[in-house]
Amino acid sequence: MQAEIIAVGTEILLGQVADTNSAFIAQELASAGIEVYYHSLVGDNADRLTALVAQARKRSNLVVISGGLGPTKDDLTKQTVAHLLGVKLVEDADAMAKIRDFFVTTGREMTPNNRLQALYLAGSHPLKNQTGMAVGAFYQATDGADVILLPGPPSEMAPMFLHQAMPLVKAACQRQEYLTSRVLRFFGIGESQLVTQLSDLIDQQTNPTIAPYAKRHEVTLRLTAKTTAAATANQLLDQMVATIKDRVGAYLYGYGDDNSLANVVVHDLIDRHLTITGAESLTAGEFQSTIGSVPGVSAVFPGGFVTYANRAKHDLLGIPQDVIDHEGVVSAATAKEMAERSRKLLDTDLALSFTGVAGPDRLEGQPAGTVWLGLAQRGQSPQAKLLHLTGTRADIRMRSVLNGLDWVRRELPSVQK
Repeated sequence: MQAEIIAVGTEILLGQVADTNSAFIAQELASAGIEVYYHSLVGDNADRLTALVAQARKRSNLVVISGGLGPTKDDLTKQTVAHLLGVKLVEDADAMAKIRDFFVTTGREMTPNNRLQALYLAGSHPLKNQTGMAVGAFYQATDGADVILLPGPPSEMAPMFLHQAMPLVKAACQRQEYLTSRVLRFFGIGESQLVTQLSDLIDQQTNPTIAPYAKRHEVTLRLTAKTTAAATANQLLDQMVATIKDRVGAYLYGYGDDNSLANVVVHDLIDRHLTITGAESLTAGEFQSTIGSVPGVSAVFPGGFVTYANRAKHDLLGIPQDVIDHEGVVSAATAKEMAERSRKLLDTDLALSFTGVAGPDRLEGQPAGTVWLGLAQRGQSPQAKLLHLTGTRADIRMRSVLNGLDWVRRELPSVQK
């Protein structure tokens, strides 16, 4: 199945509102193995919307349209699409009852134009709006592409698309073929290097297909297999993943659209019954905040330290003043001391430390981007690693955290309780 997405709204066309709906819809379709070939944006104009939808229905199997289902004069989507398809608009009784109840509850007068929100395409499957008023529609055509109509507000669009539309789309797909996708996530390797390592697989791809995407601070690969049986699709994907792991497996940290290094590390710590703490200087608590965003982290993270100033390193962690004075804070010695002393203070299995120069100014003669990481493990001597990072102050801090997480990820298989 080939799909395309149309966002409707003059305010989006003018750049006054960002189109986050199309990105969300595309990600959900891709996760179901549905190929999205086109994204389009059109203002609140019936003629231009008609032309765009007519073109979309000729070149795609599924057209997903968001926006323009409200009660105002510029909300023209359902009327325009109904005219193009040659169908009437009919009233959804449940949606109309919900609208009336809303006005009774709020004590406001209901104007006639609010009835528009309860109308949907005759012959389509109405899509309930769990968080708003406007009903959506899934229209399965006998000729041309199927059409989905969704409201514009993201808080209304997302649950309607996930819980109402996608089950119908997947059922339609199963009548044709199985499209199964798998996302591989990589850290520590750039897109160009990853593509070079896998160039023959990408150049010769047939089934599964391989699509690389460079994201902020990481790279992903989306593998998509197209078969007539789900088991066959998974077998094809397993074989391709095994080949990719043989070549660049050291950089592969996880799978899935919503995964992250922090999530992988925290759950690995939980599975291994290991605890961790952190001592941060230039990152100022960003490491602890990042792992703290993962549900269940309290089982492995008792707390940590933010020792931004030299005095805090001495007073809170107990780092000897002569280390700070003679080695400097931007040093392997300080990184090791921060990690080992924080680990001992909280009696954890591991500790990660960050010290260096986030910029923009130099520190101790070192340029921005000079970062030392320290890693301490119970029963072992602490280690230090030097990074030379580029980018803005925020980039350097976040990349420091991600490099620290990746170091822990790589070390965890050998850590003993």
